[in-house]
Amino acid sequence: MAARRQRRKLKAEINVVPYIDVTLVLLIIFMITAPLLNLGVDIELPRSDARSLNVDSEPVLVTVDQAGAMFLTLGGEPREAVDADALVAKVGAFVRNNPQVPVLVGGDGRVDYQQVYQTLVLLQQAEVGKVGLMSQPVPTTPAGN
Repeated sequence: MAARRQRRKLKAEINVVPYIDVTLVLLIIFMITAPLLNLGVDIELPRSDARSLNVDSEPVLVTVDQAGAMFLTLGGEPREAVDADALVAKVGAFVRNNPQVPVLVGGDGRVDYQQVYQTLVLLQQAEVGKVGLMSQPVPTTPAGN
C-alpha cells in the first residue's frame, strides 16, 4: 500500500491587513487636505434693507476683503485671488460668453470705499453692463423690545 499523500485544505480567507493600511493612509491624507479646501475670505458685508435678487444662473462674484485684496468666483468654480489685470481679463471673457450672467461685488464693510470703487471701475473696463452690490440683511428685532 502506497503512502497516502494528505492534501492540505485550501483556506478561503482574504488578507485584509494591506487594505487597512491603505485605508489609514487615505484617512490621513483626507484629514490633512480637508481643512485646506475650505479656504475662504472673511468679509463682513454691510447691512441693508434691500430685497434679495432672484437669479437664474450662478452669478459672478467679486469680493474685496478688509485688506483690499480682490477675489473672483466664476460660476460654480472655487474662489481665487486675482489682481486688477486678471480680473478684467477673466470677467470680460466670461461676460462676453454669458451676457446675461449677473455680476455682484461684495466689499467688506471695513474696507476703504476707494477699493470697492476701483473694483467697479475694473468691471466697467471688462465691459460688464450691470453690477450689483451685495449686503447682509438687517437683523430684525422682536416687537416690544
